[in-house]
Amino acid sequence: MTNFNFSSLQNIVNQLNHKGLTVTMVPVTDEYGYVILTGCSTFFLMSYLSHNVVKARMKYNVQYPKLYSDDPETGDIFNCIQRAHQNTNEALTPFLFFLAVGGIPHPRIASTLGMIWIVSRVIFAKGYYTGDPSKRRRGAFGDLALTGLFLTALNCGRLMLGWVWK
Repeated sequence: MTNFNFSSLQNIVNQLNHKGLTVTMVPVTDEYGYVILTGCSTFFLMSYLSHNVVKARMKYNVQYPKLYSDDPETGDIFNCIQRAHQNTNEALTPFLFFLAVGGIPHPRIASTLGMIWIVSRVIFAKGYYTGDPSKRRRGAFGDLALTGLFLTALNCGRLMLGWVWK
């Protein structure tokens, strides 16, 4: 592990401890870099999905601020492309939280699960882009990865509180 000079941070912690607050510093290993890179890769995922929505807006003539199309001929395909992006947006916040927190005690596991989730979202989107919403289920394996990330975050909380399984 790389040693950094955290003296100013330690001073803040000491001041808070003197005020009766308990502050715990959580050590992060160098392997947490995998977690950071995995989180950063979601930028490329979201850019890919956003780009496809922009292209579909132009192709199917869906003007802003409309989120969905009501065109009887092409509306369904545009709406599927939009939903792939929107659904990933809806899942991104818990994903990033679980990745960041679960990666503290389990950086390699969290990063691997994170990359599986990201790949699953591309497969999910490509299935949705067919216009047949049932084909989005091809990326459903990402739900298992997200559940795994949830469990790593849950375990991090357990470890920080000192709870021991007996």
